[in-house]
Amino acid sequence: MNDPSVSRRRIVAAAREAFLTSGRTAGDAVPDLVEASWRRCYSAGVDAATVQAQYHADLDTSSRLVRCSQPVIERLREETADHPLSIALTDGRARVLTRTDTSRTIGSMLDRVLFAPGFDYAEGGVGTNGVGTVFESGQPVHIIGPEHFHETLQPFACAGAPIRDPISGRVEGVLDITSLADQSSPLMHTLARAAAHDIAQNLLLDRNQYQQALFETFVRMDARTHGAVMAVGGTVVMANTATQLLFEPGEQLAIQQHARYLMARQDDPVDQIELATGKVVRIRGARIVVGGDVAGMVLEVVLVSEGTAVPPSAAQFEDRNVPLPTATVSARPGLPRIRGRVSPLTDGLSPLWKRACDDITTALARHEALLVMGETGTGKFSLVTEIYHRVSPGGRSLAVDASSIARDSYDEAEEALGATAVPTLYIFRNIDELSTEGVERLNAFLLAMADSDLPAYVAATLSDANLESDLPFRDLLVHFQQAVTVPPLRHRTVDLPGIVSRVLANSTDRRGVTVSPAAMRVIARYSWPRNVSQLEEAIRSSLLKRPVGELQPEDLPGYCHDTARRQLSGIEAVERDAIVKALHDAGGNRVQAATALGIARSSLYRKLRSYGITTI
Repeated sequence: MNDPSVSRRRIVAAAREAFLTSGRTAGDAVPDLVEASWRRCYSAGVDAATVQAQYHADLDTSSRLVRCSQPVIERLREETADHPLSIALTDGRARVLTRTDTSRTIGSMLDRVLFAPGFDYAEGGVGTNGVGTVFESGQPVHIIGPEHFHETLQPFACAGAPIRDPISGRVEGVLDITSLADQSSPLMHTLARAAAHDIAQNLLLDRNQYQQALFETFVRMDARTHGAVMAVGGTVVMANTATQLLFEPGEQLAIQQHARYLMARQDDPVDQIELATGKVVRIRGARIVVGGDVAGMVLEVVLVSEGTAVPPSAAQFEDRNVPLPTATVSARPGLPRIRGRVSPLTDGLSPLWKRACDDITTALARHEALLVMGETGTGKFSLVTEIYHRVSPGGRSLAVDASSIARDSYDEAEEALGATAVPTLYIFRNIDELSTEGVERLNAFLLAMADSDLPAYVAATLSDANLESDLPFRDLLVHFQQAVTVPPLRHRTVDLPGIVSRVLANSTDRRGVTVSPAAMRVIARYSWPRNVSQLEEAIRSSLLKRPVGELQPEDLPGYCHDTARRQLSGIEAVERDAIVKALHDAGGNRVQAATALGIARSSLYRKLRSYGITTI
C-alpha cells in the first residue's frame, strides 16, 4: 500500500522543481501559504541550493522572552522525550536564541544546516521555513519536506508559531518544533501553537509583576510627599495631581524622557535639568528592578530656581528589587494557569455542578469517550482538563480547537497517534463549529484512535444549543459513549462567591482585591448569559476602575445592574439574555442590536426598560 504522505511529498517536490524553473505553480499542488512564500523567495533571489544563514553574536540570551520560555520548552522536552524533535526559540528578528534537542541525531543534522543559536533564519536568507515564514505571514505554519524552498532543509518538517506580546500584539519571537519529514505529525502544529500561547501568558505574568510593583511604589511615594511624583516604565506613565498642576504636558514629556535616560544609567538616578520653558527641576528617582532588568522608575520632581539648594525630601528613594515571577505552565497546552492557592473547580456546591463533576470523573476513570455539553462559557474545557489530571496524574492532555481541525490534515492519523507514549487525553473543543471537511478529518482521526492499542483517549465539547440542529458534527456522535451537561452559571448561585474569588486570584496576582457585599449582590442578581467567561470580563473591567481594594457596585459594567423588580418567566429570561447578547455583540449600538434581533427599535427600547437593562 502506498503511503499517502510520501505520495503527497512527491507531488510537492515536483511542483517545487517546476516553480524553480518557471516561477509558476500548477493548480493546487501546494498550500497557498507555501506558494506565497516561494514567490517571495523567488523575487528576492534566494539561493535554493546554498545555505546563507548569517551568524550574529549580539544575542540577548537572558531576555524576558528567554526567561519566560524556559519552563514551556522544558515541559515540551519532557513530554516529547520519546520522539526525535528539536525545540527552538528565536528573537523578534528570526535569530535562533536557544535550541533543545530530544535526539542527538536530529541535533547533528540541524547543526549541518546552521539551524543553531546565533544564526538568522529569516526567509530572505534561507527561504521557506518554520521561523522566517511565520514572520512574513504573521501566522503559525507547518512546513514539511519539499515545501521548504531550500533543498538542504527538505529532510525536515518544522512547525512554527508566533509569540505575541499580550499587551502590544507585537511578535516577540517564534517557537519552532522540528522533526524529520518522514516522522512529522499534525500534532506538531498544535503543540507549537499551544507552547507559543503559554509563553505569551508568561510574558503577561512577568509584565504584570513589575507593573504592579511600579504602581505600588508610585502610590507609596505619593502618600509620603506633597510634591510632584511620576512613574515611568515601558508603556506606562503615571503622574499625581501636583505634577499636573506644576507642569504643562510638554514639560511632563521632557521629564519623562529624561527619566528613561536615568533608568539606563548605572549611577544614582538624581539630576537637575532645565526645561525648554526655562523651568529648572531636580529629579530624584527609585528604580524598579526585576531579575536584573530595570522595569521602571518612580521619581520625585521638584521645581527650583537654578543654583537654589533643594531641601531634602521626607520620602525615601531606594531602588526596589522585585523577585522574578514564577513562570510556571500547566502540563496541558492552552489551559489558563491559576496563580496562588485557588480551590479546584470541582469544589462547587451546586447539586447540578457536583453531578456533572462526578459523571465526568467516572467517564474519564473508565477511559470512555466523553462528550461534554453546555452553554458557551460554562468552563467545560477547564473542568474536563482538571478532572483528567486528577484521575490520571501521569497523563497529559492536548487541546485542539475546531478551527485548527479545519486547517490541519488528519489524513496521517496513525502517524499522529504514533507519538503517544504516555496516557493522553485528546480534547476537541467546539466540535459543533466544524465544517463538513473538518468532520471528515476528525472522523478519520477518531477511527484510527479506536483501532490503535495506544493509551489515547478522547473528549469533546460542544454547545447544547446546537444539539437539535442538522450541523455536520452530528456524524461524529457515534464515536462517544458518555455525555455530560455542565450547568450554566445562573443555576449555580451558591457557587458564585467561590467562582468570583477564583477569577480575582487569576486576575490580580495576589493583590488582595475583594468584592464588597453590595457588589456581590449585584453579581448574584444578574443572569450571566455568557456564563463564567462573561463574569471574567466583568471582573477585569471592574479592576480597570479599581485595581486595589474592595470592588463596589459602581465598578461593575452597566449590564450587570439589572433593575427589573419583578420575577421574569422562563421565556422572558431567555429574551432578556438574547437582548443583552445582541447589545454586547453590537458594542452597545441599539440600532444594530434591534436589527440583529429582528425587532423595531421602539420595541427594543421598551424591552430595555421592562427588563431593567441599563448600559452595555
